[in-house]
Amino acid sequence: MTYEHLDTDLVNELLENGRASLRSLAEELDVSVTTVSNHLSDLEDEGVIEGYTPIVNYDAAGYDVTAVMQLKAEGSALAEITETLRDHQQMMSVYEVTGDYDIVAVGKFKDTDDMNDQIKALVTDPDIKQSNTSIVLNKVAENEQFELETDGDS
Repeated sequence: MTYEHLDTDLVNELLENGRASLRSLAEELDVSVTTVSNHLSDLEDEGVIEGYTPIVNYDAAGYDVTAVMQLKAEGSALAEITETLRDHQQMMSVYEVTGDYDIVAVGKFKDTDDMNDQIKALVTDPDIKQSNTSIVLNKVAENEQFELETDGDS
């Protein structure tokens, strides 16, 4: 195998099986274990691969309610609000966005009472000018990752 697309192929193999051993990756990619190890270290150093974590099924763990919050923030308080949300244990994603709202946050909660208590505590911040919370009815796709394209692929 040429090394031209090795990093991309290595990432794609790990997307299929994040627990694959160096030896099995080397066999699949037709390179040495040392080559896989070196390229993997480089990908980690470059921040392409940031860690190895399990994919948790939060529904099975008892977090049955997913809420999507849209928040309008007082201009100077945006960073503080996003930091508060980011540090909140049950917030899965926090984004600064364009459009009618400044922030979109997605959280997981055990039930609607848990969600209601925590969202009320978050949105009573006087720097939040407006909020809109939606409850997810049906999870269609979540935590999906996609294979990287090699140069020249479309």
